[in-house]
Amino acid sequence: QLQLVESGGGLVQTGGSLRLSCAASGFTAFAHVTGWFRQAPGKEREGVACISSSHDNINYAEFVKGRFTISRDNAKNMVYLQMNSLKPEDTAVYYCAAAPGYVKSWYRTDEYVVWGQGAHVTVSS
Repeated sequence: QLQLVESGGGLVQTGGSLRLSCAASGFTAFAHVTGWFRQAPGKEREGVACISSSHDNINYAEFVKGRFTISRDNAKNMVYLQMNSLKPEDTAVYYCAAAPGYVKSWYRTDEYVVWGQGAHVTVSS
């Protein structure tokens, strides 16, 4: 059974940076595609970025392009989200999620079957 645990959240000022980490344990081969999602209070969960195990499929939401970078270290079973130039609207709970195979629409939550517990990110103005 695959388990995902996020870390690295916290409070940062506008323009600052944070790096989120997602540690996978258990049946790590299950995580063919790993995505980062976020959910702000009162809003739906939305896709932020995703990366395939072979690194050949990387996608970003328009609202983070040029600011966030997703990466993964398969040897360490880790996926990262480097977040730069943070804005107050980036405040949310960030989740990593895993899909066992090809995903047609990477930004859809129903493409993913295993989720972490979330990491809180607060960006102050």
